[in-house]
Amino acid sequence: QLQASGGGLVQAGGSLRLSCAASGRTFTNYDMGWFRRAPGKEREFVASINRSGDMTTYAESVKGRFTISRDTAKTTVYLQMNSLKPEDTAVYYCAAGYSGRDAPASASSGYNYWGQGTQLTVSS
Repeated sequence: QLQASGGGLVQAGGSLRLSCAASGRTFTNYDMGWFRRAPGKEREFVASINRSGDMTTYAESVKGRFTISRDTAKTTVYLQMNSLKPEDTAVYYCAAGYSGRDAPASASSGYNYWGQGTQLTVSS
């Protein structure tokens, strides 16, 4: 139901955009989030956007470098990643969750649906 794509190998300082396409059900009223899991580490929050698309939240480690957005039909969520660093290397997961609040959730417990993940590798 959530398909993440766009990962790959990029040099440090480069840019990449991840996409998360929804299918099979409607997520227009859901917060959408991106999480990542680096080798040997626990999954961590990256960014989220609320159902209306007018509020976003970012992890401190990506603030100012990553931008989350969703298209007007709200079927696809994007994560534009700039100034990439080797420490951004991870499997990136998109997720959807319904909170009923204005601000999007940043905890993984706030998300009910998860995509399969896409690998990003940043070389130094």
